[in-house]
Amino acid sequence: MSVIDILTRVDAICKKYDKYDVEKLNDSSNVSGADAFARLYRDVENDIEAALQKAEVAKDEKNRAAAVALNAEIRRTKARLMEEVPKLQRLAQKRGKGLSIEEFSARNDLVLALPDRIQAIPDGTASAPKKTGGWASSASGGGIRFDSDGRFDDEYFKESEQSSQFRQEYEMRKIKQDQGLDVISEGLDTLKDMAQDMNEEFDRQVPLMDEIDEKVDRATTDLKSTNVRLKETVMQLRSSRNFCIDIILLCIILGIAAYLYNVLKN
Repeated sequence: MSVIDILTRVDAICKKYDKYDVEKLNDSSNVSGADAFARLYRDVENDIEAALQKAEVAKDEKNRAAAVALNAEIRRTKARLMEEVPKLQRLAQKRGKGLSIEEFSARNDLVLALPDRIQAIPDGTASAPKKTGGWASSASGGGIRFDSDGRFDDEYFKESEQSSQFRQEYEMRKIKQDQGLDVISEGLDTLKDMAQDMNEEFDRQVPLMDEIDEKVDRATTDLKSTNVRLKETVMQLRSSRNFCIDIILLCIILGIAAYLYNVLKN
């Protein structure tokens, strides 16, 4: 085989696999700003790269609390990226203008490979068995590096001292929360009993209050009627028929007063 044949064959192979080149897809998305699939896929790709960088930082982090926080953030990012996959699938089914058949099929392959890529991001939890195909098949080669050396003995799954302390602290916090909830529950039960007792007491006091209201109403009516009768009696005593009697009595009183004055003066 000559050098020209080799170059021709390499060029054909490169053209065949150009549809899997993410950088070219990003460049094409920058050219066509109206391509929603390219924009969304570029954002997902950037998030995957950022999550991988955070995973490396969490792997080298010595502070366990910081590592746990980073892993939690990575898990949230993975969940959000998994929610974007259905959107990409719907957009990949729409064939835009100027899109060739190879590019259209390449988009579907890229979307199908996304779930495996997202799940492959380390997040501090035990990873599930990875499915073959998709991205793994297209990215197969001699440059793949595995973190594990294939040894999964009892020492590999043995609980470390840090994880044991973390579990104990979690259990203690859980017990304290349960105790606090029990205290709150007892207080609520006490308030409930007090409210029921107050309601029963109100029910017993209602008839007495009604009886008091009736007595007050009767007393008010009797007082009004008594006032009316007293007014009538006063008017009768001070009528014009008794005016003469009042004058005579007044004269007698004045005469007695004058007599007493003369006696006392002499």
